[in-house]
Amino acid sequence: MRALTPFTIAPPFGAYSHGIEAIFARVVLTSGQLGMARDGSIPAGIEAQTEICLANIGAILAEAGLGRANILRLNAYVTDRAFITGYMAARDRWLASCDIKPASTLLIVSGFTRPEFIVEIEAIAGIT
Repeated sequence: MRALTPFTIAPPFGAYSHGIEAIFARVVLTSGQLGMARDGSIPAGIEAQTEICLANIGAILAEAGLGRANILRLNAYVTDRAFITGYMAARDRWLASCDIKPASTLLIVSGFTRPEFIVEIEAIAGIT
């Protein structure tokens, strides 16, 4: 993989790349993951829900023999602009060990299937 961050445009706002170039033999796409633990509990805070979403993505990737370093793109959805900072803090911690940060999109949405869900994250990963 190669990060695409042209010097002719403003740098990324956080731990992500503007684009990713990858020649790969396999791709894994996850469904959107919500902040619900295996036991069905849903923590109230954005960082805690984000950590669960990312852990779920990590488990899905591990099932395919991949890890967070294989992520090409993260798409995240939060229900309030106030959650952006907490989401980005949890995401940045989770990606800290990755030399190449994935491309990323973050959207503010009106809600999810249950009102206690405040974040949903999906990933696209590939192996070269």
